[in-house]
Amino acid sequence: MTFLSDRPQHSYRPSEGHGLAHDPLPAILGPRPIAWISTRSQQGRVNLAPYSFFNVFNYRPPILAFSSVGYKDTVRNVVDTGEFVCNLATRELALQVNASSSEQERTLDEFELTGLTPSASREVMAPRVAESPVALECRVLDVRQLTDLKGTILNTWMVTAEVVHVHIDSVLLKDGIYDTSTARPILRGGGPSDYFEITPQARFQMSRPR
Repeated sequence: MTFLSDRPQHSYRPSEGHGLAHDPLPAILGPRPIAWISTRSQQGRVNLAPYSFFNVFNYRPPILAFSSVGYKDTVRNVVDTGEFVCNLATRELALQVNASSSEQERTLDEFELTGLTPSASREVMAPRVAESPVALECRVLDVRQLTDLKGTILNTWMVTAEVVHVHIDSVLLKDGIYDTSTARPILRGGGPSDYFEITPQARFQMSRPR
């Protein structure tokens, strides 16, 4: 029997560099769901951008968090207004998701850039992406700048928020259960350009032990 520990391994200290063509950690801890965040500035300008450092962290109330490497327009807007919308990034909208990730002037409207339609939310001023089958209206709980083990302040900002309103296309609900694969969400993989799609063929079911 061959043990994994007997195989050749690439070991490194992140503080000293990984020595590879691309950082492996984002690929190891993935594929990662994508928060496609729409915001509105205090001046009324809308913004749309994807963030793959993202997940949900509580059931009731539903709490999610995403982080931004750099103090970008999204962070500025959530700090100023205390709200945003998390739209589902799907395979059908993958090109628009990617286009909205480009660095643009603050005055540029990413909805116009991507040809998407802003739709009014119920409880926040930030618009939803009308073409996305799921939207989570959120109010901010906390925004903090991350630090490392030495206490050095990093140029990375984590936003934690509570979901206050949920919109789901009814086609995604089967007998009252949300069908993840029908939505075909995309997830960020490793390397400079790897993405993955959730499909019915990738699904398997396993119940928790009692």
